[in-house]
Amino acid sequence: MADQENIEKTGIAEQETAQGKGLVARVLPWLMTALVVVAFAAMGFLVGRLFGTRGNMQTAGAAQADPEEAARLQEPPLVADTGESWYYDMEAVVVNLNEPGVTRYVRVGLTLEISRTMGEKDGTSFLDQKKPLLKHWLTLFLANQTIEDMRGERNLMRLQTQISDVFNEGLFPDTKPRIKRVLFKEISIQ
Repeated sequence: MADQENIEKTGIAEQETAQGKGLVARVLPWLMTALVVVAFAAMGFLVGRLFGTRGNMQTAGAAQADPEEAARLQEPPLVADTGESWYYDMEAVVVNLNEPGVTRYVRVGLTLEISRTMGEKDGTSFLDQKKPLLKHWLTLFLANQTIEDMRGERNLMRLQTQISDVFNEGLFPDTKPRIKRVLFKEISIQ
């Protein structure tokens, strides 16, 4: 009887030990994988901080290296406002509208009405340089619109104001807006 009890106790102890080893054997690979991922993420962060640069730092470094480049990257100087405007044409942009289940797109060409506070010669070169950003901002803005947002005079006037605000905030932060209005040169929806 005592031998049988010893055998049962030994069997139970062996089962508990096997279950414990089974649990460790199942958890250990996941724990090791998590530690490796965290280690690589930390190394990537440190390497990026040590050797990487950010967009502003790159621009500042380029501007310091070449004074002509620095002058070109800055906003054009302010000129006395005579109340008149000049116009800057943008190429048409084609964007898919935000319509679930249906593929619809809009083609929009714009003309920007610019205040005379930004001289036409300097302003044109500045806007030519920033044209990729303008197209990018316009594409992102239009991709968020639905076909109903594009229909009717009231909606188109609202879009003009919103596009003007996006451009002014992006190009001239913390200063008086220099884009007076956004005019639709062409607009077609398919």
